[in-house]
Amino acid sequence: MGDDMLEALLNAFPLPALAIDASERIVAANAEALTLIGQQARGRNYVTMLRQPAMLDAIEATLQDGRARTTRYLGNDGAQDTTFRVSVRAVPEVRARGAGVALLSFEDITHVEQTSQMRRDFVANASHELRTPLTALMGFIETLRGPARNDSAAAERFLDIMQDEAARMNRLVGDLMSLNRVEGDERVRPTETVVVNDVLDSTLRTLHTLADEAKVALESDFGDTDVQMNGDADQLKQVFTNLIENAIKYGGAGGRVTVRMMQSTREPALRAPGVRVQIIDYGPGIDPQHLPRLTERFYRVDDHRSRALGGTGLGLAIVKHIINRHRGRLRVESDLGQGATFTVILPVLE
Repeated sequence: MGDDMLEALLNAFPLPALAIDASERIVAANAEALTLIGQQARGRNYVTMLRQPAMLDAIEATLQDGRARTTRYLGNDGAQDTTFRVSVRAVPEVRARGAGVALLSFEDITHVEQTSQMRRDFVANASHELRTPLTALMGFIETLRGPARNDSAAAERFLDIMQDEAARMNRLVGDLMSLNRVEGDERVRPTETVVVNDVLDSTLRTLHTLADEAKVALESDFGDTDVQMNGDADQLKQVFTNLIENAIKYGGAGGRVTVRMMQSTREPALRAPGVRVQIIDYGPGIDPQHLPRLTERFYRVDDHRSRALGGTGLGLAIVKHIINRHRGRLRVESDLGQGATFTVILPVLE
């Protein structure tokens, strides 16, 4: 088999693949491999093109003893770092005069690595969030059994704190279960018809007491037309409850929160008819550097304040998944001292 035929064979591979002969030259490579390691790779020594010690060791060993090996290749596609699992296999007698080659194939496992890292980060964050209230509870229990055994005033104060910490753990567990549920449903499109106006009215009624306690006026502007869409009413209420509650808690210094709804026959973000629901507060605002990460799990702009107000760090992650399920978009605009505007963009029925 000549080099041209070997190259034709590699071009039929769906993965990046290349062949290296005993003289350590890259004698054939498909288009995917050339895109990955460089368009000038053919005919070059593999050491000058690959340059990663683990890769070089695996290729050299396979060329010498003919045994199959697996290694890794780290690259970059221009947007992010990429990781490839590389299989190195000896293929004897495929070229003229019975010469063999080492055949390399590259499998992109970047998504596997990212998923694994996300899982490790999630477990670490969840454990940390639970450990803090658990440590507090264990400390107060030990105190109530020891030094404060007969101190009724201290016991009352400690029990109040213990109740707050237990409630915090309960909220966290509830949000973890909710996040798991919405992630499982994210690819299942809702089929029931809901009226967005009704969902918003119900949400505002639920949060009226919270707003009164925070001395925040809830303003609404929904227009006169009912807006219908295919959606899950409970999940949509969860989205609006979370966003309006956040506006009251974190932006309530401005004294009011505005909930506005606007329908469009063609929503640019969706390229289809849509509705925008804006939750606007007039409080201290959010530094723009935080905006891209707001929907990450456990990410907080102000860690201490968020915990003090009962936040779990999961609310906006849940919001993001629910909006994704409804094929919508979430936009956040804010600047320090200028308040914040959270815009939910949803497709509607024509």
